[in-house]
Order: sequence, then structure tokens, then C-alpha cells
Amino acid sequence: MIRILIVDDEKPICDLIDMNLSAAGYDCKSVQDGLAAIDLIEKENFDLILLDIMLPGADGFDIMEYIKPLKIPVIFITAKSDVRDKVRGLKLGAEDYLVKPFEIMELMARVEVVLRRFHKTENILMAGDVAVDLEALKVTRSGRPIVLTNKEYGLLVLFMQNKNVALFKETLYEKVWKDEYIADSRTLELHVQRLRRKMGWEKNLVAVYKVGYRLEI
Repeated sequence: MIRILIVDDEKPICDLIDMNLSAAGYDCKSVQDGLAAIDLIEKENFDLILLDIMLPGADGFDIMEYIKPLKIPVIFITAKSDVRDKVRGLKLGAEDYLVKPFEIMELMARVEVVLRRFHKTENILMAGDVAVDLEALKVTRSGRPIVLTNKEYGLLVLFMQNKNVALFKETLYEKVWKDEYIADSRTLELHVQRLRRKMGWEKNLVAVYKVGYRLEI
């Protein structure tokens, strides 16, 4: 699972970011002090750090200097909107710079882009609050594990690998059941119905007339 460290002196902001990232399937930790952040980075491994600049103990620029040799991607999240601060942060090696206040969905999108840039998400599929760890064969929804049958899991992976793309019934059946599709069989339809319920995708996993199904995210 992707591990993210949130470093911000405002606990409500940490909690808000943690809640949303955890719901999306990430493993998060947060601290409100610069020195505490450095201690945690020394002890544990993280795939991404969300870093405020104005912190007690050690500011974000100091922390950035410390972690630069570790090659951990960093996104600055700060109220400091001065262009000189942004340039300094980027020159220190930050991957992105987001100014408060920001929309949480924008932060989520930037996190995904940076992780993809560092090939951190190759084994993780994301769709809304659903996450699939392809290596661990683990499915979570809003951070909670979901139990699926082998066929449901196979369908889920195909839909998440092809978000917003209409997939033919024949393609789905042949890839998951490894057999030729039988037009009058309701096997695929029943599995899709169960998958909708388990994932909370009653409005997202839609039937496409005379084609098959599409996961709309």
C-alpha cells in the first residue's frame, strides 16, 4: 500500500487530508512538528510527503534539504503564495507546490500524478474510494477491506483498468471465465450486479445497450 506522510502544523488540515487519502486507499500518517517529521522519516518508509513550510521545530525548507538525498517525492502545501517561495521549493526538488486554501479533489489529483510519475502506482488501481492492490490481491472501499469472489475480482480489475470505456460482454466473459461467451447466460449479469452492490457502484457501473458495461468515474 502507498504510504503518505502529512506534515502540517494545523491538525484539522492534517485530519481532513488524512481522511480523504485514507478513504482512497492510501496509508497515511501525520505530524504537526518539523523535528517530529524528520524523526518519523528516519524510522519509517514513505512513498510521498505532503509538506507545509511554516512549521515549529524545523520549517519545510529545512526538512526538504534533509530528505532530498532520500529521493522521496514531496508536494508542498502552504499558505505562502509568494512566487519566490514557490521557486525556492521547486528548486529544492519538490514535485509540486499547492497554495492554501485548496480543494481536496485538486490535492488528490496532484498526489496521483506525482505517484504515477515515480511509478509508485503500478500495482495500485484507484477509482473513487475503491482501491485494488494488485500485488497483495487486496480490495478496499473507503479504507475498509471488501471480500470478492475470484470472478468478481477479475471483473473489478478489468473495469478499473478501463475506466470510462465500454467493454463488450464477450470480452469480459472471455477474459474472466476463460471461455466463450454464451449470449443467453445470465452469469455475467449476476456477477456485475453483485459487484455493483459491494462497491457501491449502482450509478457508476452502467449497462451499455447492445455492448456490455462501462465503469463511469
